[in-house]
Amino acid sequence: MSLKPIVLHPDPRLKKVCAPIEGGIPPELGQLAEDMLETMYDAPGIGLAAPQIGVMQRLFVMDCVKEDDVAPKPMVLINPEITWSSDDLNTYEEGCLSIPDQFADVTRPASVRMRWLGLDNQLHEEEFSGLWATCAQHELDHLNGKLFIDYLGPIKRQMITRRMEKLKRERARG
Repeated sequence: MSLKPIVLHPDPRLKKVCAPIEGGIPPELGQLAEDMLETMYDAPGIGLAAPQIGVMQRLFVMDCVKEDDVAPKPMVLINPEITWSSDDLNTYEEGCLSIPDQFADVTRPASVRMRWLGLDNQLHEEEFSGLWATCAQHELDHLNGKLFIDYLGPIKRQMITRRMEKLKRERARG
């Protein structure tokens, strides 16, 4: 397993729609998923989409277990799609590993049902609520070239983008 560098906003790859994974699950996808989970846990984060490490495929990982006394529940979702969304809404303060140290309230459906292909090459479907629903929708947005800041007003979005450009310049000077 190896940690992968996380792509930082603004980067054109974060605004692209990812290609579906077709023709079954290639063996290297399991290794990619393991690397993504390791990178996500190390960051630390609760979700990571493939484009955030520069892989333009429809795949994300997540684990929203935060309690120390509860076993982790790592999930790998390939070609995920929402099949149902609740009318009830939830607002969470969201952040993103590609936009470090920036947070904003985003309102999304409180519950969603999602269908995806697992590493076992089987279709799975599960209903998520609360933080799991927010995370699943946030990561699915990444696969569609959308960031949580796209839900914000233009001034707030521009302020965050400027901060990120400054951070990238500082890191480049290193």
